[in-house]
Formats: sequence, C-alpha cells, structure tokens
Amino acid sequence: MITDTHTHLYSEQFDEDRNEMMQRAKDAGVSRFFIPAIDSSYTKSMLELESNFKGAVFLMMGLHPTSVKENYKEELAHVKEWIDKRGFYAIGEIGIDLYWDKSFLAQQQEAFKTQIQWAKEKKIPIVIHCRDAFDEIFEVLETEKSDDLFGIFHCFTGTLAQAKKAITYNMKLGIGGVATFKNGKIDQFLNEIDIKHIVLETDSPYLAPKPYRGKRNESSYITQVVEKLAGIYDLTFQEIAEITTQNSKEVFGI
Repeated sequence: MITDTHTHLYSEQFDEDRNEMMQRAKDAGVSRFFIPAIDSSYTKSMLELESNFKGAVFLMMGLHPTSVKENYKEELAHVKEWIDKRGFYAIGEIGIDLYWDKSFLAQQQEAFKTQIQWAKEKKIPIVIHCRDAFDEIFEVLETEKSDDLFGIFHCFTGTLAQAKKAITYNMKLGIGGVATFKNGKIDQFLNEIDIKHIVLETDSPYLAPKPYRGKRNESSYITQVVEKLAGIYDLTFQEIAEITTQNSKEVFGI
C-alpha cells in the first residue's frame, strides 16, 4: 500500500479522465490520497472528490500562500468556518511563497502563523508550502514550536542542513518527483536522513518524475519515487512503500 500525501486530484487537468487516472493509481498500489486546499474557489470540488472516492480521499483545509492577496482575511474566515464545521486531516497547504510575489510577505506570515495556531487547537498536523522562503518559514516555526506542532514539509527541496532543521520542528519531509531529477540535488543527501522522517507525495498534476518530467503528473507515477528511494536507502520497493505509509499514519492519524 502506497500513500500519496499530497495530490491536487480536484485540478481541472484531471476533469477529462479523473476516474481512469484514479484506477491507474490503484492498479499501481496507491490506495490513500491526501488532498491539500488552495483557497475557497476549490472547496466545492474538494468535497465532491471526497464524496466520489469514499475511503480513499482525505481532505485538508487551508489557505495557500500564493492565494494570500487583498482578500486574505475573508479567505482565512472561510478556512476557520470549515474547520469548525467538520473534521479535516490537516491544515494545508499553508506557508510562505516568495517566488512569484514578495509584496504580500507580511500577510503570508500572518496567515501562516494563524493557521498553525488553528491546527494546534484542533490537534491536527500542518502541511507546509515553502518556495524561496526557508528562512521566513523557520522564523515562524520557531515562534510556534511545541509538542503539538507537527506535520509535513511538502515538496522538500532544501539543503541537508535545512532538512535537519525542519525535522527539529516535528516535520516529516514530503519527497516527490524532484528526487528523480538530474538537478534535484536532494537525492545526494537523502541517505543521511533517517527514512522514518520521509513521506511520499506527487503534488500532481505538477512536478512529474522522470521519465514523465514536463508532462501532467498523476498519483500512479509515485512508483518512480518509490524506486528512486529504494536505491537511495538500499531497501526494497515494498519496504519503502510500507515504511512511508506508516510514517504518513503517524502524521495524519489514520
């Protein structure tokens, strides 16, 4: 059993073949799909996805940093309304993204911190999005660190030192297609990180692994990541699948 801890299955890119894509994933051994939120515009499609794939799809709720704009307080109110209304498996994806736009940094920091606090109140994990913002992310985590702060550093692409620092905040490292890239770099030091800190993800439809790089990603392609990690850790495909799924259970509680 393989767990995809981060996949945007509600993406419009899957509208033409979602059922077939899900069947391919199941045929490849992927049986659990954790779904991050972006903003209020995707809530309806996320709920429909959960209804259509009962027992396989598990939802998060949160405000993605690139959706933190002028109306971010309204969007945060939407997140709060939903996490008070029903259960979610994580607050995510949340964090800071300075790749596209630095003008909302203060608002991103506020939104990140606020949502971390909600996760701690609900006793659920956070799933962190970080792009060009490791220092800013760590600064917020440092102010919020506690035994009830835990989760996943989604799509981890940092250095060995940053990986070790992320782990000190009770974070697992979400490893996906980047590990298979020739210039991905993380494959050069992952064997220095205990596999108990690793979970698998695709971030589909983005970041497809080799040999699909540049194409639409999907959850069945996670097998390429499993094979890459099997080589890095000198373990079997099955061992990687079992260990990383157990790691995901420790985070999400199921």
